[in-house]
Amino acid sequence: MTDFRSQALPLLRQNPPRLLRTLTLAALLAVTLAACSRSGEAPKAAAQAEVGYVVVKAQRQAVTTELPGRTSAYLAADIRPQVGGIIQKRLFKEGAKVKAGQPLYQIDPASYQAAYDSAKASLLKAEATLASSRLKAQRYAELNKIDAVSKQDNDDAQSTLRQNQADVEVQKAAVQTAAINLQYTKILSPISGRIEKSSVTPGALVTASQTTALTTVQQIDPIYVDVTQSTVDLLRLRRELASGQIRKSGENAAQVKILLEDGSAYDRTGRLEFTGLSVDTGTGMITLRAVVPNPDGVLLPGAYVRAVLEEGVDEHALLVPQKAVSRDQTGAATALVLGANGKVEQRLVTVARAVGNSWWISKGLKEGDKLIVDGLQKVRTGDTPRAIDITDSLKKDLASEAAAAAADPSLGGDADNADTDAGNNAASPATTGATTTDNAAGAKSK
Repeated sequence: MTDFRSQALPLLRQNPPRLLRTLTLAALLAVTLAACSRSGEAPKAAAQAEVGYVVVKAQRQAVTTELPGRTSAYLAADIRPQVGGIIQKRLFKEGAKVKAGQPLYQIDPASYQAAYDSAKASLLKAEATLASSRLKAQRYAELNKIDAVSKQDNDDAQSTLRQNQADVEVQKAAVQTAAINLQYTKILSPISGRIEKSSVTPGALVTASQTTALTTVQQIDPIYVDVTQSTVDLLRLRRELASGQIRKSGENAAQVKILLEDGSAYDRTGRLEFTGLSVDTGTGMITLRAVVPNPDGVLLPGAYVRAVLEEGVDEHALLVPQKAVSRDQTGAATALVLGANGKVEQRLVTVARAVGNSWWISKGLKEGDKLIVDGLQKVRTGDTPRAIDITDSLKKDLASEAAAAAADPSLGGDADNADTDAGNNAASPATTGATTTDNAAGAKSK
């Protein structure tokens, strides 16, 4: 350094501009050579995207229908008086359970007791008259044999006997009618069940022809659940059964599970008892009726419920994770799969229904397809990512989530909104049952 400075300083003093130009050119040359050296280096390869996939497998899946419905009493009896009078007593507690034949009201029986007594007296009178006419007819018959009386007198005596016999029968009927009316003054429950509030109080005047019920008794164990199903769904189900796509599930086909209005599951299973024979022309719906045990009175008449009916079994159902299905710009449901060469392919799929945390795919996928589940945002069609099989780990996660959803059905969503949820790429669980509404939002697979 000392030698360089000692040599450069004299030169700088002798010709400063020339030396500065030389140093500047040298610096520019060094920068240019460095840039050329860097541009000659090979660029580093971009990192390969990593995705997780599951192998699509067909499985046995029950075909269920979730339908809205209303409960109604198994038996219901409006209590009306059969005779008129003043209510003397109410003999029940409102809201309590009553038995068939239990007294509910007492109507003032005085006038009906008097009518009964009068009818009995009239019967006794008729019987006395009959006894007298019978003796007379017998005597005239004997005398007629020896021509002691005219034939006309004998005929009149026989006719009077028959009339008096008829009078006795009339009076017997009158006594029976009076006894029935007297019994009707005590109003009895025709069925067993729970009794509602009373519309009258003691002292009220009631009549046999009134339209207003005094109260109502309803038997709610078991209880009816009336639901409606569209004819479109019914016809589609029948076609699937006829084609063999699904098969009947035997005795389970008649079983009905109930979801309460708050989404919780009712702990007893009912059975399908009746299917309507005609279609409502206004709504295009057909009525179904189920009978459900209700020993604890949890279900009340008029309550809104959802009924889950098992209709059949698909032995080759394709269920995929919800997060694997999304929507393109046109609104079609799509999924990404790995082709035979490892490249990403896009498929248009049809979401038939929701089952737990999975979509039931009816078109667009086949068994054995490698469906991309994780890393969807990292790849596009035509990419060749590094793929990892996560089938087993994802199966365990879905099983635990399904068990949690089964334990608390209120966590479930609405299977009827399966397509909407798929569009949002949602992963929230659906209801335990699968709606039979086919929301064919996709198209045929490419």
